[in-house]
Amino acid sequence: MTKASALPIEVRGSAKQPLGMSPAQFLRDYWQKRPLLIRQAFPDFVSPIEPDELAGLALEETALSRLIIHDESRDRWKVKSGPLTEKDFASTPNKNWTLLVQDVDKWDADVAALLEDFRFLPSWRLDDIMVSYAEPGGGVGPHVDQYDVFLLQGLGQRHWAIDTNPDAPKDFRPDVELKQLKVFEPDHEWMLEPGDMLYLPPGVPHDGTAFGGPCLTISVGMRAPSQAELTGDLADYLAERLPDELRYTDPDLAPTKSAGEIDRAALARLRGALPFAASLDDTTLTDWFGRFITRYRNAQVPVAPEKELTEAALRKQLDGGAHLLRHPWARMAWARGKRGATLFVNGHAYPAAAELAERLCDARELAPGKSVADTELAVLLILVNDGHLVVHKPRRR
Repeated sequence: MTKASALPIEVRGSAKQPLGMSPAQFLRDYWQKRPLLIRQAFPDFVSPIEPDELAGLALEETALSRLIIHDESRDRWKVKSGPLTEKDFASTPNKNWTLLVQDVDKWDADVAALLEDFRFLPSWRLDDIMVSYAEPGGGVGPHVDQYDVFLLQGLGQRHWAIDTNPDAPKDFRPDVELKQLKVFEPDHEWMLEPGDMLYLPPGVPHDGTAFGGPCLTISVGMRAPSQAELTGDLADYLAERLPDELRYTDPDLAPTKSAGEIDRAALARLRGALPFAASLDDTTLTDWFGRFITRYRNAQVPVAPEKELTEAALRKQLDGGAHLLRHPWARMAWARGKRGATLFVNGHAYPAAAELAERLCDARELAPGKSVADTELAVLLILVNDGHLVVHKPRRR
């Protein structure tokens, strides 16, 4: 096995080996592991699509396109999503703008033919071919993609910079519509010519900028669903196929010591009812179930008061003998944690002391009195201002 430190980050391709090596070697040493620049992956390459054709495609109603203009002097970015118009192109400056069109392989057979060179990958892993055209200085700024991508230079030159530091910061700028990185400190830079190709695995910060003249880059992107997408779709798939009579059951139920507590026995029953939840830790399973069960089959939700109470105002009312009533639509449960407890109310989670959470779940009316601690008061204030508890002043006889 070749040591990672000995692996080159730049190789030369050929007509027989566009990757500069065999597909097996590329998959072993680079795929989803490290970047690779392949000089002349496609020798004498001629772009299968011209800039005018790409602009024409961007005018189509169903084409996915974006026009991105960078005001360099003020560092402001303007993004317009398609369908674009001829007027949009007529008003572009002489530099610092780019056109991105996705799924070009679905529209153009010559572009789609490029996928033949990527048949060493499962076809279901291929997502689309995006083509970008840029005038000098054009680009989308430093960013991170969460999928594998092959960046093939089709026309002109593009300067690429990447940061291979695995601990590079990934925070985004809050002032830009694009997901641009706040900090970008590249450790490799190249100028790509037509036929050169840069492979980037997921999570590598990079920035590409057109240089010298018009530039066209062909991006072959991979389909990489997130774990959240996979989990959500699997849950929907299973839910559609499970019969309604299969339910959470508790034939082993013993008299409860605390009516609102989600205890360890309940978690064990959940794992039995949900086989794919067996790998979840107690904290995650409890947090999900507490949120779920307190909003399950709830027809209404409490409405927050028009005017929020302050902590001082709530303490004054409680000191004066006011009680706290649970709103009729407020559904509560609680669970012990490593530190304290969590109170679940209508799908929301609130950190709370176990004693307070238990009292709130057990009683529909609470009379805290003057002895309420500041930590308890803070929790009660949130619940009042969220509408789950209502301040009630008992009538004097």
